[in-house]
Amino acid sequence: MSQRSENQVSVADFDTPVDRQKTSSLKWDRYQGKDILPMWVADTDFKVAAEITQALKARADHGVFGYTLVPDELKDLIIQRMSDLYHWTVAREDIVFIPGLVCGLNVASRAYAGEGKSVGIPTPIYPPFVSAVENACAESCFVPFVEESGRWMIDWSALEAKAADIDLLMLCNPHNPGGTVYRRNELERLASLAEQHDWIMCSDEIHCDLILDELEHIPFASVSEVARERSCTLMAPSKTWNIAGLGCSFAIIEDPQLRRRFRKTMQGIVPEINLMSIEAAKAAYQYGQPWLNAQIEYLIGNRDYIEAQVEDIPGLSMLHTEATYLAWIDASQLGLENPARYFEKFGVGLSAGSDFGAPQFVRLNFGCTRALLTCALQRIRQAVDSLPE
Repeated sequence: MSQRSENQVSVADFDTPVDRQKTSSLKWDRYQGKDILPMWVADTDFKVAAEITQALKARADHGVFGYTLVPDELKDLIIQRMSDLYHWTVAREDIVFIPGLVCGLNVASRAYAGEGKSVGIPTPIYPPFVSAVENACAESCFVPFVEESGRWMIDWSALEAKAADIDLLMLCNPHNPGGTVYRRNELERLASLAEQHDWIMCSDEIHCDLILDELEHIPFASVSEVARERSCTLMAPSKTWNIAGLGCSFAIIEDPQLRRRFRKTMQGIVPEINLMSIEAAKAAYQYGQPWLNAQIEYLIGNRDYIEAQVEDIPGLSMLHTEATYLAWIDASQLGLENPARYFEKFGVGLSAGSDFGAPQFVRLNFGCTRALLTCALQRIRQAVDSLPE
C-alpha cells in the first residue's frame, strides 16, 4: 500500500542499537535479567527498512483484519525476483505459501519421505532438519561436511556411498551452519546423483539473499531440467529483512505431482500466511533492496572483524564465512565438554554446536551492532584466557 517512489529509499543505521528487552523477543528474553549477550538464534538486531514499517502502518490504519488471500502482486514480485537475480522462470501456480521454513521442512519430509523412507541430511545442520525427518517417522541418513580448500563442503565420497539408500535429500544453500555457498558444478553434481538414484530434493534457500562474498546464489532447481523436476525450493524474506516474526515463507515446486503431494500434506494442518506478513513481504521485495545492500556491507564488516578476532584467540578457529550472519567457530582445541555453556558463564549466549551435530563448535550470530559484537568477542577472549594452562 506504500506509494513510495523508486528514488526514495530508507536510510539504514545499523550502528544504532534497538532495545529488544521485554518485547517478547525469543532471542533476548532467553537471558532476561542476566548479563548475557544473546548471540544465538538467527534473527538480527537491526530495525527493518522504513518502507516495511510504513506498509504495516498503512494496513493497520485500514482497521479490518479478516481472512486474507495472497494477492497476485506478491506472487509476481517473487517471480520477477527469481528472474532478475537467477534467470529462473517460475509461474504463479508454482508458488505455495507457508508460514515458515521449518513448516516447509516438515511438510516436505512428510510429503516426499515418511515411514520406511530414508532422508539424506548433510551435517552439521540446522536442528529442524533432523527433527522434521523424525516427525515424519523417516530414517535419517547423515552425510558429513568436511573442510575442502578452506570451506565446508559435503563429503562427496560419503554421499556417493550412501546414495542408493536415499529417497529425499535435504539441501541447505547457503549452508547453516558454516555459510557455504554451493557452486554451479557442485549443484550439477547433486542433480546428477539425484537422477541416478531417483532422489527428490528439498532445498532450503532462506539465506540466499545474504551472500557476503563476490559469489552468486544459484537455486538448485534452476541448474537443469532434472533438478527442476525433482525439487522443492524453500525461500522467505524473513532472514533477509528481519521479519521472521511475521511468518511469510514459500515453496517453489515446478513439478505438478510434487506440488500436489506438498499441498495435500498441508491440508487441514498448515494455516495460510497472515495479512501483515503479506504486506511486509510486498514492501520488502518492492522497496527493500537499498536497505539490503547496506545491510550486506555492514555484515561484511562484522564478518571480517570476527574472523580476524577469532584467528587471534588461542584455541579457536573458523573457516571463512561466505554467506549468512552466522559464524561457525571450532572450539575443539580448548578441551571443553560443552563450549557454549562455558562461554555463557562469561556473558555470551551462543548456539551450542551439539544442537547441530558438532559438540565442539559454537555458532555466533553477528547480525548485531559492531559495538555488541566487539563486547561479545572481548568476553570470549576473557573466557579463553581464564582457562588453566
